Amino acid sequence: MTLITAPEKKTNIYCPSLTEYIRRDTITIKIGDIPMGSQYPIRVQSMTTVDTMDTQGSIEEVKRMVDSGCEYVRITAPSVKEAQNLENIRKGLHKEGIQVPLIADIHFTPNAAELAARIVEKVRINPGNYADRKRFELIDYTDASYAAELERIREKFIPLIRICKEYGTAMRIGTNHGSLSDRILSRYGDTPLGMVESALEFLRICEEFNYYNIALSMKSSNTQVMVEAYRLLVLRLNEEGLKSYPLHLGVTEAGEAEDGRIKSAVGIGTLLEDGLGDTVRVSLTEAPENEAPVARALIARYTLRTPHGHIEPVSHCPINPFQYVRRETKEVYNIGGLNVPRVIADYSNHIVSELDDLKSIGHFFLPVPDKWAMNDQGADFIYSGKNPVPFMLPNGLKEIIDYEQWREHTDRSNKFPLLTAETWLSNNSLELSDQINFISGTIHSFSPEFLASLSGKLNLVLVLSSANEHAMPEMRRFFYKLVENRIKVPVVIQRTYKTDLKDDLTLYSATDLGGLLIDGFGDGILLSPQFTADSNHVERLKAKSLFNSIGFGILQAARTRMSKTEYISCPSCGRTLFDLQETTAMIRKHTEHLKGIKIGIMGCIVNGPGEMADADYGYVGMGKDKIALYRGQQVIKRSVTAARAVEELIELIREDGRWIEPNEVEVLV
Repeated sequence: MTLITAPEKKTNIYCPSLTEYIRRDTITIKIGDIPMGSQYPIRVQSMTTVDTMDTQGSIEEVKRMVDSGCEYVRITAPSVKEAQNLENIRKGLHKEGIQVPLIADIHFTPNAAELAARIVEKVRINPGNYADRKRFELIDYTDASYAAELERIREKFIPLIRICKEYGTAMRIGTNHGSLSDRILSRYGDTPLGMVESALEFLRICEEFNYYNIALSMKSSNTQVMVEAYRLLVLRLNEEGLKSYPLHLGVTEAGEAEDGRIKSAVGIGTLLEDGLGDTVRVSLTEAPENEAPVARALIARYTLRTPHGHIEPVSHCPINPFQYVRRETKEVYNIGGLNVPRVIADYSNHIVSELDDLKSIGHFFLPVPDKWAMNDQGADFIYSGKNPVPFMLPNGLKEIIDYEQWREHTDRSNKFPLLTAETWLSNNSLELSDQINFISGTIHSFSPEFLASLSGKLNLVLVLSSANEHAMPEMRRFFYKLVENRIKVPVVIQRTYKTDLKDDLTLYSATDLGGLLIDGFGDGILLSPQFTADSNHVERLKAKSLFNSIGFGILQAARTRMSKTEYISCPSCGRTLFDLQETTAMIRKHTEHLKGIKIGIMGCIVNGPGEMADADYGYVGMGKDKIALYRGQQVIKRSVTAARAVEELIELIREDGRWIEPNEVEVLV
């Protein structure tokens, strides 16, 4: 099999600006009475979880979703009977004065799509399964046989186009990474390019019939793949001279709680920073009315964004923004090179006086064995500023202190200095650590003069911060400069946030840091809390714990450091065959100690092996009280009763030699 790779591009700039916030210009599409496109606000949408045949239940759920801020509501229509019942749901909503546009979610069944397009304001089709059945087969297509397949798809798709034109119905052509057809996989591989081509094949047919009332999406549970696919899609639309269609942004199967919000923000927030996106759906394994507030919070950051300081523009992106490659750096101590990004906990505004003060960052002292212990989210460094820790730290934790204090300290093996860029430039006779030295500054203090002074110097790590509201692009511009000048010094990304931001703290930090990590930038992260004046000792320690947890969560969501079990769980819909939230919680309870393993939890076979594309194991509903268990994308056990399914999943992991008995902490001498 020969895979087709992306051709060499004349330019790889995929958005209006890589340094300014400029929203991408799009055409306007009509979805009921709420148009979408760059001339209008970024829209919010979500999807119902109630069985579509439960008319009143669907109506009540839609009402809650609209009250929470949804502007569009998607409802699954897996067969003709569900598509027919959309009419009853729509009438019931109109009777109660709710005119929210409805979107029919179609899988596999063109007949259902054609019926739904006559009833609701928009239909969503997945090119991976609208006219194709996925059998996980690799087929060596000739050009002729591939063209024949396209003609077959064309014949099935044209009737829907004609109906949408006649009824004024909008369409979303929504590619999912996990449900690419065998035909696409055989020619393009499991790649962002394959995702883009899957959508373009359908889009070209639409344009042939002068049908343009279309939105596009490139969803994946892998944030790197998701971001790369959207970027490549925009580039390909421009290159082919196709219309600038609005984009629907979303990370599939993001999960629940903090992890789900972090993962969503890493993917969606990165693209919003680029000025891409016209509607947002946050997919959480929670009640659908919980999704809209998260989407609105992500969007509001750009709606209300004030003008920012000047950032030097770029005419060519010095990296490949369509494929993840970590920036090449030299190894300094345990930072950079092939090391995973490190987590630094900021205690500079909180004096450490007791051993228990380190519990917040994953380090525990056990008095009985007289040993330190560390969990999976144990920070790698602690920055204590002007107040060095007065006791010996565990082996898994090293300390960074301000330069003046370091010069006076006797322990030079476990404590390392942090100095400012100004101090570095103003003193030619600095006393430095022979292991590792940290230099803090902004893109402005890391001037050309400063960068030139790094030549030939060893054991240096930069700590990059920004006060710019448009911080992610400003920091990204600095990383571009390092790449352009082939400077391989490691860089820790520092961001400071107020501790009273509540849920916005998770979303903002995941966007700012995740967007850089997605591009291969960052050898460590330092999340610094800005406390309120009345914060007490306990509140400060709780904030440290939260910031530390978010830091590890961002690294995991960006796929740069796996520190815990990852759950790829769908947000539930009318096709779901069991209680997803309850089941996810149960599986998490038994498996959350399996560091680095990815488990997909899917409500039905539609979202089965496809949507959990890169999961190690899968738990998929296949009928009432029946579960299928997967290893990768291969079904291993069918029709397992729900009562035994978790036990059987554990046994499958055990057979592969990947099961370990639950341990609360890892003990370190």
